[in-house]
Amino acid sequence: MPCRSEKERVVEAVIAVVALFFVLFVALSVYATVKAVGAAKRGVDRTITQAKRTVEDTTLRARSLAQPGPVGQLADLRLKLRTSMRATEEALQAGVGEDESLKESLALFAQLSKHGRELDDELKRLEPEPDRSKLTQRLPALRERTERIVKSADSLRWAAHDRARRFAEDDLDTLSAQIDVEAGALRHWTTEPAAVWPEAPKPEATASTGQTWQETPGSRGAESRSGEPRSADSRGGEPRGGEEPPKPAITPPSARPTYPWQKKARPESTT
Repeated sequence: MPCRSEKERVVEAVIAVVALFFVLFVALSVYATVKAVGAAKRGVDRTITQAKRTVEDTTLRARSLAQPGPVGQLADLRLKLRTSMRATEEALQAGVGEDESLKESLALFAQLSKHGRELDDELKRLEPEPDRSKLTQRLPALRERTERIVKSADSLRWAAHDRARRFAEDDLDTLSAQIDVEAGALRHWTTEPAAVWPEAPKPEATASTGQTWQETPGSRGAESRSGEPRSADSRGGEPRGGEEPPKPAITPPSARPTYPWQKKARPESTT
């Protein structure tokens, strides 16, 4: 009995693990299905929106060309407004992934889009207006509002384009400098001309009035042995003013005095 109960416990644990894995698999399948359906729905909605936008833009373009007068002018204003707002939105959304500073520009554009949508709705409501004279009176104010919104949108769009172009140029300059350094390192076998060191300046000639070292007896003996003439100071000439004559190294012998009790020196015999 104990062995049988242990086996039952093992079987129950295995069944529980299998059931847990099955539940996780079903949950993941449901989550993936929901995500796929959501993505497909968003793609379909995006496609439908783009198709509607394309059809409406084509209709406005045809109306601005085919219907002269206030109706055609309203269609032209709507087309210009929608084209500028759409291009600015696409430019900012494309650049915000690489440049975080464009988030503030997107926030400003969101506020501008509210005014743009209000104006577009107002222009759309005025298209079927039967009173053409009233419509003609309101056209200057509507055109001014459209131009202001379009100018602001174009300013944001071109600023984003210029910023992206500037960053691209800076990156290209840095990359070019790095490539030049790497190319120079790869051509390590090229030898550059050796640097020429400047020559040492030649010693200036000593002036005759410059400092002269005092001659020693040893130098006088070496000079006499070599047969070179001595200077005026070494020949016993008069010393220069304020200078003492050099003292001899050995005192010469002096004549000894003779006394009466001393015998005279005999001459040496020749025999």
